[in-house]
Amino acid sequence: MAKQKLKTHRGAYKRFGVTGTGKYTRRKGHLSHLRRKKLGGVRRLYDGKLPVHPTHTRRLGRLMPYSG
Repeated sequence: MAKQKLKTHRGAYKRFGVTGTGKYTRRKGHLSHLRRKKLGGVRRLYDGKLPVHPTHTRRLGRLMPYSG
């Protein structure tokens, strides 16, 4: 009999990405609330992705078992 497959946590799958080297990336918080008031340079700072801290990678690996 075949082994059961692990389910991917869909919330984590939508919020985090994986780079080619296997590192996890995330978006910054405070993106949408009162964004019109913020200066353009500040808004552009929020556009990029940031690496996830190494202490959280094991937990993300459990939430997304087939991510890489």
